[in-house]
Order: sequence, then C-alpha cells, then structure tokens
Amino acid sequence: MTSVITGDIIGSTKPVNPDIWLSSLKNALGMLESKFNKWEIYRGDSFQIEIKDFHNSFEYAVYIKACIKCTRGMDVRLAIGVGDKTFDGENVTESNGEAFQYSGDTLEVLKQEKNNLKIKTSNNKLNRELNLYFKLALIAMDNWTVNTAEIVKLSLENQNTLQKELAQIIGINQEAVSKRLKRAYFDEIQELNLLYREKIDTLI
Repeated sequence: MTSVITGDIIGSTKPVNPDIWLSSLKNALGMLESKFNKWEIYRGDSFQIEIKDFHNSFEYAVYIKACIKCTRGMDVRLAIGVGDKTFDGENVTESNGEAFQYSGDTLEVLKQEKNNLKIKTSNNKLNRELNLYFKLALIAMDNWTVNTAEIVKLSLENQNTLQKELAQIIGINQEAVSKRLKRAYFDEIQELNLLYREKIDTLI
C-alpha cells in the first residue's frame, strides 16, 4: 500500500513571478522525497508525488500547502489517494494503481467543489470522516497569511525544536513565534495529524 498526492497551484496565472512559487514547490517536493522519479511537475502548475509511508500523507500535504502559501496570494489544491500500487513506472506519473487513480480522480472533484484538500481510499466511511476533518482544518489553513505559513513550514522542517530556537532561526522573538503558531492553529493541526495516522492505519 502507498499514498499519492496530486495537486495544482491556485493562482498560477496571477501576475506573480512563477519562478518564486515554482522554486518553493520544487524545494518542498525535494524535501519530502529525494528521489526525482517519485515526484514530478507537469503542465506547468500541476504535480504528483508518491509518499510510500502513507501515514505521512496528511502532514506532507500540510507542508506543501505551507510552502506555497509563503508566496503572497498563492494556494494549492491537494488530493490524497491511499491504496495499492500495481505498476511501478520510471516516473511517478507513469505508475498506476488504486492510490494513483484515487488521487487523480479526487483532484478533479476538488476543482468542481472548489475545495482545497480531500482524500480517497477504498473505505467510504473513512473517507467521509477524514474529509469532514479536512474541511474544518481548511478554515484555518486556507486563511494562513505569509507569516503564519512561514512559521508552519519552519516548524515542520524543525520538529521537536523549541520556540526559542525557531525564533532565532527566523529572526523574531519567541512571543511572536507563539502568536503565529496560534493563529495558524498549529497545535490543532498536529492533533489532527495524530488522529489521521490512527485512522489511516485501519486500512492495513
């Protein structure tokens, strides 16, 4: 069993230098999966990445979103598919199986629903439950400012790091770090990540 995130950039046609968000996207995907054949950017603003440890797929989706929202006015749609892999292609977009089909199909649904995060697995009850949680989480995540997105990105890159140390990295004081994390609802998103890991484990 594996997981796949398929996504596309919202606002890619805005008068923003595409090199800025494209560089952020490449860095994010490269950070999550160092093997280039496991992620690919296509059609300019669409991408796909295979996350072999499907327990990480929600956290990785949050990380990608934070990276993109570090550019003002930008956002991303993310479709998570979890399932079997039946064909391992030379590139991720050439591979096939439930996870790939679920992820690709769900991205099209997101566009119709004008929603930004959704999951599909073989378990419809689990899908309904997790997608409700995602809708609630998006109330916060869709409204991240550049500052809140930056602190989420930094926190995910430096897990188990004290706020004091994060403050030194980003060049602000600890109180400002705490306020930004609260505005991002970072603790609640971390709690959701733990719940996600428990729920997704029932597919095994």
